[in-house]
Amino acid sequence: MDKGSAASSGLGFGSAMAMVLSFQLNHSILWMILHGICSWFYVIYRAWKGDY
Repeated sequence: MDKGSAASSGLGFGSAMAMVLSFQLNHSILWMILHGICSWFYVIYRAWKGDY
């Protein structure tokens, strides 16, 4: 497995996990979709800040 496919798998898993956990906590499809989208913004923010 190369780095590109491993990274895309990890990002896809992270979004899916955020959506599942959001639905379990809130029981709302709208919140689930919102948290799935926001997880991408968090990844971009952390990559931009670089202080992890």
